[in-house]
Amino acid sequence: MPDAVRISFLGGLGEIGRNCAVVEQEGRLVVLDCGVMFPNPEMPGVDLVLPDFTFLRERAADVDGIVLTHGHEDHVGALAYLMRDIDAPIYGSGLTLGFARNRLDEAGLGQKARLVEVRDGERRKIGPFEIEFIPVTHSVPSGFALAFHTAQGIVLHSGDFKLDLTPVDGRRTDLARIGQMAATEGIRLLLADSTNAELPGYTGSESAVGESLRRIFLAQRGRRIVVACFASHVHRIQQLADAAVASGRKVALLGRSMVKNVGIARDLGMLTIPDRCFADIETIGDHNPGEICVISTGSQGEPMSALAQMASGESRWLHIEEGDVVVLSSHAIPGNEWAVAKVMDGLARRGAEVIHAGVAHVHESGHARQGELATLLSIARPRSFVPVHGEYRMLVRHSRLAIEMGVAPDEVLICEDGDVVQLGDEGIDFAGEVSAAHVFVDGIVGDVGIGVLRDRRVLAEEGVVVAVVTVDGRTGELVGAPEIVSRGFLDEPGAESVVEELRSALVKAIEVSVGEGGEDSDALRRVVRRTVGRIVSDRTRRRPMIVPLVLEA
Repeated sequence: MPDAVRISFLGGLGEIGRNCAVVEQEGRLVVLDCGVMFPNPEMPGVDLVLPDFTFLRERAADVDGIVLTHGHEDHVGALAYLMRDIDAPIYGSGLTLGFARNRLDEAGLGQKARLVEVRDGERRKIGPFEIEFIPVTHSVPSGFALAFHTAQGIVLHSGDFKLDLTPVDGRRTDLARIGQMAATEGIRLLLADSTNAELPGYTGSESAVGESLRRIFLAQRGRRIVVACFASHVHRIQQLADAAVASGRKVALLGRSMVKNVGIARDLGMLTIPDRCFADIETIGDHNPGEICVISTGSQGEPMSALAQMASGESRWLHIEEGDVVVLSSHAIPGNEWAVAKVMDGLARRGAEVIHAGVAHVHESGHARQGELATLLSIARPRSFVPVHGEYRMLVRHSRLAIEMGVAPDEVLICEDGDVVQLGDEGIDFAGEVSAAHVFVDGIVGDVGIGVLRDRRVLAEEGVVVAVVTVDGRTGELVGAPEIVSRGFLDEPGAESVVEELRSALVKAIEVSVGEGGEDSDALRRVVRRTVGRIVSDRTRRRPMIVPLVLEA
């Protein structure tokens, strides 16, 4: 009887980001992607959100390898955190490993990491699996679908993909190989990208964006052009450079990740921009506006990004002026809409004309829509199906599409982070759970707990009230009047009456507590917190953070 195959999902299901799964057979593990998620407004002060690696740390000796589908941060950005505890080779394309190496070097793990480059169509023995690396088209070059040849048949993970028939580099999604596997061995389980599962039709070609960009550049002769896009979008950068050169401009790069990624892509031969076509960002003032195109980071409105600094007038390299043209060659990631709008407003206030995807064809998604997802399902003909990479409603829509395309309803599972599924002779079913909590990273502090985030949200939404009482160290009796200090709460007109009521109530409450024998500091702190909280709630219907301070004189 063939061994069962288990897949544990540590992230990426019911959310955008944190993509990470573990495929298991015969007690051996292979990690599939290891990405981060970027914080939403409900995570104040958080820099990154990681998968929970508890399961992998507990079984570190069983991990035979880490395989990467492509080089986006939501698939490789957490490697440096995982590699602190796991010593296993990392497999991916040259570009994917180049992007990953940057992060590992920054974390001081570059020498420790064992990076193994694989090529299109290559098949590698990793642990108990034969894993095949199948080319797919995405918004970053050299993406892979991964075919795990297991004891239960082929488990195919689509990676992030679309069916672009005219990609910039000519590297199309290899549907022929997928069809060949389906017709011979058969595909036991398909795990497929659900990002655009709600959208009908087909995603447009990246080449069409290049044509639109050329038209924009030609129409803006004599004006300086600044374009913001993802630093990993190598094909977009190539098309921007081509459009710039064709209109008589030199290209200047702005943003650390942009400079690094362009360097990596050029070294690998994936970007063909001659040295003579570049201008140093420090010298752009020496050129006429119509002779320069700046390609910048910050398309998502990140607060400290190059574009955000331009919008606020704080960039040391480039001051936006009347007549400049700024192109946002991207869509706002869900949750970033407000930040992007704020940056666009800032640019407009400085006199720039802002061109974005709402007014011109300057961006195209890298993810398949319903027509392409149906095409993949019809070619792969999987026995079982699990939608991945998407928010919950996207997973639901994709599962319905799979059933419409002929997958048996009892062979379709909608999973969430932490779920474990098992492939056995009987079929596919849930087989328990693993820890998959959000792990928050805050600067150099490290992991931030849920309690800290809850406190931050209270501070942001309700403010804080600090009640300071000074008592005699021997008797517990008050020394002087209580002090009330607030931020973000009682600084409004008319608040003085509440402050006086708090002082009066605290005097009485402490006298009662001391009279009943509750004069120790812990008891007095509880009295102060309870008294202040009750009055504030009754008078304002708000629940600020209450900080009681009991000082001994």
